[in-house]
Amino acid sequence: MALPLITDPYFYAVTVPAVLLLGISKSGFGAGFGSLAVPMMALAVTVPEAAAILMPVLLVMDVLGMAAFRNDFDMKLLKFLIPCGLVGIVIGALLFKVLDAHTVAGIVGGFTLLFLAQRLLFPPKVDSAPPPKWLGAILTATSGFTSFIAHAGGPPINAYVIPLRLSPVKFTATMAFFFFIINLAKWIPYAWLGLLDTRNMATSLVLLPVAPLGVWVGVRLARRISPVLFYRLLYLGMFLTGTKLVWDAVR
Repeated sequence: MALPLITDPYFYAVTVPAVLLLGISKSGFGAGFGSLAVPMMALAVTVPEAAAILMPVLLVMDVLGMAAFRNDFDMKLLKFLIPCGLVGIVIGALLFKVLDAHTVAGIVGGFTLLFLAQRLLFPPKVDSAPPPKWLGAILTATSGFTSFIAHAGGPPINAYVIPLRLSPVKFTATMAFFFFIINLAKWIPYAWLGLLDTRNMATSLVLLPVAPLGVWVGVRLARRISPVLFYRLLYLGMFLTGTKLVWDAVR
């Protein structure tokens, strides 16, 4: 008997590019673009469906990303980030059925645009101090929360980690390991909420071959790009993400 997967061609027309963008973002190159995946897929399915379909795809991408950058992550930073992110996962699981995903997306988008405006109007000095840890804890917990609701955890944590001025490879590796733990922690609450049904999982299996391609392209670019261009592209990705999320919330 055939698996009950999504067969609508329009769904795949918007989802395959979304998965490619997500894969490239998992490598660190264009990391801000990853949060566009769910809003793009939401053109064809509901936000909860899109988030559930991406779960196995994210797992494969996270494993590939960790393998590519296994020697480059910042362990001290991860020990601080992961517990805060897990707190956000718990909050997201408890509030998932209460909050509208588009409202959450709008909040994330607005925050992202404010962060970019602050960086543009008040650019950091070379000797400026890193953000305080209490702010990092709030932003990282917010990242876990928005990641659970709509796989949009990138903008909040970028707002904390970017000012730390890590090298592109160390930034990429640390984010790969962070989101592996965060995405792994979503599986039990997603199952508890009834999102991991046969139709969503079968559809995800069809999309899995696209995942390595996106990661491969991004890894090759991330290891060859200059830090200045890397962060400019990161800001561009965050701007497009923020604008799209706000638009989805208010339209």
